[in-house]
Amino acid sequence: MSQPVPHRAWWRPQLDRPALVALVLGLAGVGYRLVLTLRTIPVSNSDEATFGLAALHIAAGREWPVFLYGQRYMGMLESYLAAPLVALAGPSWPVLRLPLLALYALFLWLIHRLTRRIGSPWFATLVVGLLALGSERVVRDQLTVVGGRPEVKVAVLVMLLVVVGLARDTIRHRRLAVGLFGLLAGIAVWSDWLILPYLGVAALALIWAARRELLGWAGALLAAGFTLGVAPMIQDNLVAPAGEDSLSVLREISTKAGPPPPLAQRVSGAVLEGVPLATGLCPVDGCARWQEWLGLLYPVLLVVAAVVAVVAYRRAAGRAARVTPVVHLALVAGAALTLLSYARSPLAATDPLGNARYLAVLQLSLPAVLWPLWRSAAAAWRGAAGLPARLAGAVATAVLAALAATMLVVTVLFATAGSAASRTEERAARELADALRSAGPYAVYGDYWTCNRLVFNTAEEVVCGVLDDWFTPGQNRYPAYWDRVEAAARPGYVVEAGSTLERRLRRMLGDRADAALVVDAGGYRVYHPETPVRPWR
Repeated sequence: MSQPVPHRAWWRPQLDRPALVALVLGLAGVGYRLVLTLRTIPVSNSDEATFGLAALHIAAGREWPVFLYGQRYMGMLESYLAAPLVALAGPSWPVLRLPLLALYALFLWLIHRLTRRIGSPWFATLVVGLLALGSERVVRDQLTVVGGRPEVKVAVLVMLLVVVGLARDTIRHRRLAVGLFGLLAGIAVWSDWLILPYLGVAALALIWAARRELLGWAGALLAAGFTLGVAPMIQDNLVAPAGEDSLSVLREISTKAGPPPPLAQRVSGAVLEGVPLATGLCPVDGCARWQEWLGLLYPVLLVVAAVVAVVAYRRAAGRAARVTPVVHLALVAGAALTLLSYARSPLAATDPLGNARYLAVLQLSLPAVLWPLWRSAAAAWRGAAGLPARLAGAVATAVLAALAATMLVVTVLFATAGSAASRTEERAARELADALRSAGPYAVYGDYWTCNRLVFNTAEEVVCGVLDDWFTPGQNRYPAYWDRVEAAARPGYVVEAGSTLERRLRRMLGDRADAALVVDAGGYRVYHPETPVRPWR
């Protein structure tokens, strides 16, 4: 007698309750950022436009840049990721930013996986929930195409997951995994040197997990992968003129700012403002005193997390059990080295608001920094501790609740009211682009923060040469645009209304100034004199 053959069901992943909650929170975070991406929030700028123009050139097969135009220390991976979309849909800010949205989603998934492996399921859900929130400073670092940080965070998470898998013997093709580790490390070095502290500690963790294997073929694949990933940087530096290689340029940048501000001022800017801003506790215009509490607490949390990890390492037996505290120590060390490196820079004191972006990689260490708080709170809630431990658990619960509540409030304020300025500025830039696109002039001079954004908004129908406030040639990242404007018989001048550049231009035009004004749109004015003004010639 024949028996009915059961139909094979489609494979469906089994998600437990913490994973389901994390999935919902993660989708909410991605959806929130998708809405911002489609509305071009945060506002675009000329730095981002330079990456967009590079993507446009890559899509057309005109250029194959290794570093950001005009410098030799910021890799162009984000432009290459955006180039296929730009080729299909044309240049626009949402199209340019969509690959970063995908990287953010991948970042959430990877950090959830890593946190479950070195923490607990519900703790991983908490981490995803916190990272789903986002103030303007946080989402600017995640969504604007200005190089480095989104992709290198993904790379470090994959590298640490490789370390965990090697230590627990859950990776089948171990040599290939080590080669992947090297490839991602090389790409990260090319992309953004800010990630070097995390790459260093991840490499030490790999040596701990697979030191014997690294003496054989795995080590060869590690070296080969790293060389392949960093190859664009090596090739560019080999042909760079003397003094223009990446190391020389970075050395010049780090030393030309003059004597550093006092150490106390740099530490204050890095810790009290930088950490809360990078974490999402403050609006982009700065932290109120009450919002600086995490900055004060952060070094303490790093020390506590390090002590907890060392104690756990000593109590654990075997490589599989000890990899958890090893990864915790790596994340703590990465955060500490990043913070110390930033505090050494004058930028931490002179402009902590504008430069808090250099601490965006601290998000990688959230699972390690918050783990002692979670353990203490969880133990108190289970009632498995004495009175002192329950008191410590109550404090830890209050800290975690305050962190989540503050981040939520700042996120809601930005989403509901804080984005209005971005929309206004973006609308003004679009009005200017539309005006010039329809009636010209098509070759203009302008300031740095106007030029490349204008060129990108017009898909290179209008080209712009950069002038500084002294009406002399400024930072022209892509010299071809300057050459085209210089060759124009009658270029225009795009200036912000009331700016220093406009005052200098009107002074040089004299009685011709009013007659030369042809466009007044979105806070910008376009002058198109019969005879060009070029005092630098």
